[in-house]
Order: sequence, then C-alpha cells, then structure tokens
Amino acid sequence: MQESMQNSDIVLRELDDHGVLRLTMNDSGRRNALSEAMLCALGSAYAEVGRDPAVRVVILAANGPAFCAGHDLKEMTKGRTNDDHGRAYFTKIMGMCSGVMQAIVNCPKPVIAEVKGIATAAGCQLVASCDLAIAADTAQFSTPGVHIGLFCSTPMVALSRNVSHKHAMEMLLTGDMTPAARAAEIGLVNRVVAPEALHDTTVKLARKIALKSSMTVATGKRAYYAQREMGLSDAYDYASGVMVENMLTRDAAEGITAFIQKRAPQWQDV
Repeated sequence: MQESMQNSDIVLRELDDHGVLRLTMNDSGRRNALSEAMLCALGSAYAEVGRDPAVRVVILAANGPAFCAGHDLKEMTKGRTNDDHGRAYFTKIMGMCSGVMQAIVNCPKPVIAEVKGIATAAGCQLVASCDLAIAADTAQFSTPGVHIGLFCSTPMVALSRNVSHKHAMEMLLTGDMTPAARAAEIGLVNRVVAPEALHDTTVKLARKIALKSSMTVATGKRAYYAQREMGLSDAYDYASGVMVENMLTRDAAEGITAFIQKRAPQWQDV
C-alpha cells in the first residue's frame, strides 16, 4: 500500500564508484508527489549527503512517468477536517517543503535534476531548486495552481530565481505546460536530450563535476547563492574575500602548481 511505504523505499539510493549518488523518487503510483513521507525522506537524504565525504555529486531522478506532480492534494485535503480547517497542517507541510528546497540549495554537493516526465507545481519547484537540470525532450513543466484557485506561491520562489520575470509570470499566471525545449530556452533546464540518452548524459555531467576538488565546488556553490542576493558592491566584496580564503587552501595551491607544471592535480579536498 502506498500509505505504508517506508522512507527507505520511497527514495532509493545508489552510490557509484565516482562519488555520484543517485536519489530516485519511487512513488510512481502517486506520481512522486511531495507527500509528507516523500518530504521526510528527501529531507533526511540531503542531511546525510551533506555529511558524507564519499558523495561528491547528487542526481535527483524519479521512477515512473512523472518526475514529480507537486504536493499530494488528497493528503493535504484531509487536513481540512481538523478543527482549524487545516491551517496547522498546511503550515507544517509548506514548512517541510520549503525546508527541502533550501536543503538542496544549501547542500555542499552539486545537485542535478534528471527529468524524464512531467514536473508540475512543487515538482517544478524541485527542478528549479536543483543546481543543474537535464531533461528528456518529452518532459514538461508547469506551475498550474492557478487552475484550481491555489497560486503557486512557493514554487514561484525557486522559479523566479531561475528564469526571467516575464517568463516566470507567464508560467504562474497561465498554468500552461512548458515543453522541455522551451524550458531550456528560458533557463529552467540546462539541456534537453532524447529519453534514451537522459541517464548517460546526466551521469557524464555528474562524473565530470565529481572529478573536481569537492572543497572547491562546495566553496563555489555556497558563494554563488550568497552573492546572488547581494548588491553589486557587496557581492564583489564578499566574493573577493571568498577568493582570498580559497587561494589559501591546499587544493588551490595544488591546482595552480599542477597547471603550471602541466600535470593532473591530486586533490585532497581541503
């Protein structure tokens, strides 16, 4: 039964010899909806990823025809039977969802979405929250809450930080499906490939990144998201400080020396 699915089953894990961890959402019967169980499993997974030195890159994938259909509306609707008409439960779920999205951004390891099906509402938010995204040419994206009287306000946060103002507003106000090719044009995904090439393309990208110093990648990811919220002058001051500290690390010294000596660097991730 879907209701009895354990966290260990709802998100599958597979770590390869290159340090690439594949997290696969595995609730295809509910179109990998962000149920309470799914949110718990994803939250736990990203907390563990951040502490595991064996993981260098994360791929977020999904089983079934849908990448993620957003919140489990049937589950959420049950909360309306509570005395407060669901306010406390809705607040809890939105907090959990926002926590997962921020955990992806704050994760020191790069996260790549591998999207072969639809990604709607909070599922689209999930894709937008990942650092990179590769989509099959059959994938589609939308923020369709407007169709049911529920504006996609939380998906809007991630969406508006990935695509331009007018493209984000068009998706939010119309709720229309956006084909993968168009999603690439507006910057929601990095590239689009044939479905049969999706897995290998994503793994190839992940393994390329996994070859870098994990310390350097973590430093850069953290700095990228921090400076993006700053004004120009503050961003340069902050980034300059990051560069100084980065230059003083062992891996930066090794990388620069290896470049000068025309040899491959030997990373120690410090």
